[in-house]
Amino acid sequence: MKFLCLLFVAIRLSAQMPIVFVHGNGDDAAKWMGIQWLFESNGYPRERLYALRLTHPAARNNDAVAMENRSSTTDQAAELAAAVTRALIESGAEKVALVGSSRGGNTIRNFLKFGGGKAVVSHAILCGTPNHGVFRMDANKGNEFNGLGDFLQKMNFGGEVVEGVRFLTIRSDRFDKYAQPVGAGFESPALEGAKNVVLPGMDHREVAFRPEAFREMYEFLTGKPPAKLTVEQEEEVTLAGLVTGWAAGAATNLPEPGVKLEVREYSSGTVLWAGLPGEKGWGPLKVKGGTLLEFRLEREGRRIRYLKSAFLRSFAQVNLRWTPEGKAGSVVVVRPQGYWSKGRDELKRDGELVAEVPPGLPTLDRFVLPVKEAGWLELRGERVPVAPAEEDEVVVAEFLWE
Repeated sequence: MKFLCLLFVAIRLSAQMPIVFVHGNGDDAAKWMGIQWLFESNGYPRERLYALRLTHPAARNNDAVAMENRSSTTDQAAELAAAVTRALIESGAEKVALVGSSRGGNTIRNFLKFGGGKAVVSHAILCGTPNHGVFRMDANKGNEFNGLGDFLQKMNFGGEVVEGVRFLTIRSDRFDKYAQPVGAGFESPALEGAKNVVLPGMDHREVAFRPEAFREMYEFLTGKPPAKLTVEQEEEVTLAGLVTGWAAGAATNLPEPGVKLEVREYSSGTVLWAGLPGEKGWGPLKVKGGTLLEFRLEREGRRIRYLKSAFLRSFAQVNLRWTPEGKAGSVVVVRPQGYWSKGRDELKRDGELVAEVPPGLPTLDRFVLPVKEAGWLELRGERVPVAPAEEDEVVVAEFLWE
């Protein structure tokens, strides 16, 4: 009987469709770490979860005019098409599901409507996607995010969804600084013909990366609610990733040359990996699940030290950005999966509320925090170590999933 139950589970999991996750403007594949962990914690096979790392994630000012280190809508759709093809070949599946955050939803819609994607895609989930624009104006019609511009007018003409593909949109009720532009209304991300879900109080990124968003994704794809909304920790995790950077004023997901990296265990300071990641990246590194790690980057006398919350499960696309932000000697607190807002995000330092969180509409994903001694930051149960920066370095205290 036990064998038959195990066989049934194996058959059920093997039948689950591959999911390709598409990040947003200026972002990277590591944004999907927490969501992938939640899928895995609910029995979804890791080998069927694909987080696409787009080479040049930032959009052009005018989609038709080339810009250094920025991509057109066609560039993005072509990279997605290649990722879908790989997922189909590796899995043997006939169709995939696509999940996009912000601009990633634009890319998904473009691929489905004009790139032949509808033949190989069963479900499309668009989270905080500016389906009717980030702004709406008669000028700059070539901008991808102009609700009155060429791209979105073409995307919405003749039907806002694609026949044969099931669509889900997830949006905020009022806190999305990008997808709910003035003059377009809070319903702007919704699509006619889609299932349109509202997550009250969520911001532009949280509608893609919070557990509440995962719940909607999972039920839409599987037909039942997830058993768990928390991550199940693995005994041993394997980690790997890239050091990426900036060029021409925009983020790039290309390997950043010449940066030396040390990965240390935070509690002991033991060096677990050291070298020049280069094009191949760093890792694989095996550590006990829940281990706190410290990432030290150095190039030409400049240093950045990343302090992150514990890695609960394996992930092969950890991103370490060699960033121009932050002055030497400063500590920057970062939320890659959301934006800060005072009163909504109760950030605590050693049990006390942090007063520096900016008030109002959530618009900033990072801020400088004065730190004179080592301690802990906490947000909704996720804990990140924090320590003073030395004179020649920037310390980045980064939450992984909250």
